[in-house]
Amino acid sequence: MKILCVSDTVVPQLESAVNLRRRYNDIQLLLSCGDMPSAYLEFITTTLNVPLFYVRGNHDERYNENPPGGENLHQRVVRHGNLTFAGLEGSVNYNDGDVQYTDWQMNLMVMKMAPRLRMERWRSGHGVDVLVAHSPAYGIHDRNDLAHRGFRGLLRFMDWYRPRYMLHGHVHTWDRRDIVRTQYKDTCVMNINPFTVLEIDPQ
Repeated sequence: MKILCVSDTVVPQLESAVNLRRRYNDIQLLLSCGDMPSAYLEFITTTLNVPLFYVRGNHDERYNENPPGGENLHQRVVRHGNLTFAGLEGSVNYNDGDVQYTDWQMNLMVMKMAPRLRMERWRSGHGVDVLVAHSPAYGIHDRNDLAHRGFRGLLRFMDWYRPRYMLHGHVHTWDRRDIVRTQYKDTCVMNINPFTVLEIDPQ
């Protein structure tokens, strides 16, 4: 499956219908890791005529009134095209925003997903293929400032459920020296900001 992943930054080349149809006509799914305008996501998914999966970023409070048309993955496990997706929204709590959580809260959300993920493992023989998050995991692609510190709970998710990929945004990558792809145990962790094309073969 070929997936167009977006996060945090609107880029002009993805606002052009001509460019989208020419360069991304083989995309099968649009996936957002958060902090994206609803109109931007809807333009891309409509132009490419593909489904949208997303999680909210810490700046996506406006989704309460104007959500993008698509599947909100937060605390859910969704099967699509022989792949299993799970999602966890938001960032570390730094100013009490609506889409910000403490590490304790994130740990609790990870634990609450266990029954659904165990059922998926029993049904398909493996757990989740792709974890979609806004924030990075603690110590992997995060920053030292509180607003961009990663969640320890996301490390726990990877320790317990062993997804093939964890995709996140939140941390901007203007410097080409930034590391954006890291192997953590069984999981390939990727910062997809501002956009990345990812091709995944179903197991």
